[in-house]
Amino acid sequence: MRILLTNDDGIDAEGLACLERIARRFSDPASSSPKGGGPTEIWTVAPLFEQSGKGRGITLTEPLRVQKFGERRFAVTGTPTDCVVLAVNELMDAPPDLVLSGVNRGHNVGEDCSYSGTVAGALQGMAFGIRSIALSQSLERFHDEVTAHWETTEAFAPGIISRLLESKWAPGVVMNLNFPARPPEAVTEVEVTVQGFREAGEMAAVKRTDLRGRDYWWMSFRGRKQDHAPGTDLRAMDEGKISVTPLHIDLTHQAMVHDLKGVLGGAPPKRVEG
Repeated sequence: MRILLTNDDGIDAEGLACLERIARRFSDPASSSPKGGGPTEIWTVAPLFEQSGKGRGITLTEPLRVQKFGERRFAVTGTPTDCVVLAVNELMDAPPDLVLSGVNRGHNVGEDCSYSGTVAGALQGMAFGIRSIALSQSLERFHDEVTAHWETTEAFAPGIISRLLESKWAPGVVMNLNFPARPPEAVTEVEVTVQGFREAGEMAAVKRTDLRGRDYWWMSFRGRKQDHAPGTDLRAMDEGKISVTPLHIDLTHQAMVHDLKGVLGGAPPKRVEG
């Protein structure tokens, strides 16, 4: 099996090192590998610098440069999407069987999924017709001194990935895995969830002033406690569960398509009504 690893936290991120250890488990005959052991070829192509929040962004207005950090290990001066495109089309000698993106420092749930570079890396793998999984490790608090429970993702991800690979996936689906901010012994349940949504106004811009008196802003999250709906990825994180959410890129609201067909269709209207 050939596995491509990427992330949005950068080539030196702790989460990427965690993901590499997880991928190596699929070469261990004693592991839960669906291939039953045997050699696994691991490729790592990740951003040179952090690309959090870049979503499905691709680099069109400047060149991309690639640095080789070892055998089958590269860093790209671009986004996670750039990394997967370059890996599959240019750097690898054959397409991967699996794309793993992460492990992100901080969960990617709710509306995070629409701008997450971690999820975007998996989506690009899906666009190439490759089974792709995004992995994220939740934090008690998003601050530099907080250490993520990487051991939780490392303990449970191999078994979950193994089961996912043995199951049937609908076309165009990526799997979004989120691990709670708890040590492994405190995690007792996996829940298959739907994407939740936070209350409006959770994202905010914090205004500050530099030493020359000029204003600038930091994008931030208010972090207010909310009561999230049961069955959602957000609620699973609140309850200390592992969340597995099948996502797809189709943004069409099918029910609204049906409703609009009763209002629009055929010759275009030529006058303002009402």
